[in-house]
Amino acid sequence: MKSLQKGFTLIELMIVVAIIGILAAIAIPAYQNYVIRARITEGLNLAAAAETTVAENADNAASSLVLGWTSPQSTTNVNSVTVSSTTGVITVVYSSVAAGVTLTLTPKVDGAALVTGSVPTDAITWLCQVSSAANDKYVPSNCRV
Repeated sequence: MKSLQKGFTLIELMIVVAIIGILAAIAIPAYQNYVIRARITEGLNLAAAAETTVAENADNAASSLVLGWTSPQSTTNVNSVTVSSTTGVITVVYSSVAAGVTLTLTPKVDGAALVTGSVPTDAITWLCQVSSAANDKYVPSNCRV
């Protein structure tokens, strides 16, 4: 009688384990970067309210660009969101779980700085910058150094 082989050989199982190990070595760092990028998004969402307030105050030629805005409480990912009352520059400082990134959002009108107390002559655009080029992989492409 002939006997049939059942199951897998040891070498076949070792090849499968090696393939899974290689895939995990690639996937885990990519996933960690993804998680940090998601945390960065939280700070940008918190800064959106500040952008609206700065734009409204600029359109009304207010003496302070932060009138009516309250800084949000710190979260697990975001330590602080601050706004300059004279320039309208928004600074978002992240915690260590979000790689300690610092983003600045600078309002511009026709490429020039926003002037407090006068109505902008054109639309306000926002220049986003990250504090360190080492953190480029965590921030949106328009914020990279």
